[in-house]
Amino acid sequence: MSSLIIQNAFQAFASYDPGRISAVLTEDAEWLSPPGNAVAVASGTTHHMIGREAITRFFAESFPRLFAREVDVTFHGIHGDSERGLAEATLTATLADGSPYNNDYCFVLEFRNGLVHRVREYADTARGHRMLFGEIPRQPLAGPR
Repeated sequence: MSSLIIQNAFQAFASYDPGRISAVLTEDAEWLSPPGNAVAVASGTTHHMIGREAITRFFAESFPRLFAREVDVTFHGIHGDSERGLAEATLTATLADGSPYNNDYCFVLEFRNGLVHRVREYADTARGHRMLFGEIPRQPLAGPR
């Protein structure tokens, strides 16, 4: 059951269609991603979206401005039950500037009544930053004092 909920949800998110996106989320859904992640920074959004309306607006308006075309989510594994699921995936897309995006993710989802209630997103944040902004300046390691 969780596999079908997850696949339907990600198809809805990739559709950019507000009606489809809204239909897979609970009213009080939450989406939590790493603070300062490149997608949130580049799209000017928060890393913690609260509510169906905020998440729908992100995937229908902000996401397509950044990921302009050829968005594909390839699942490497989906595991779970009727209350919780885990999805390992790779997101590929063409960015608005024409450059490619390719990053690995792990999503932990909680369901309520067959809908997505909460998503905790984990990603390679350094790789995402490089894809969106270029190389990250290296910070010197603190040496002995």
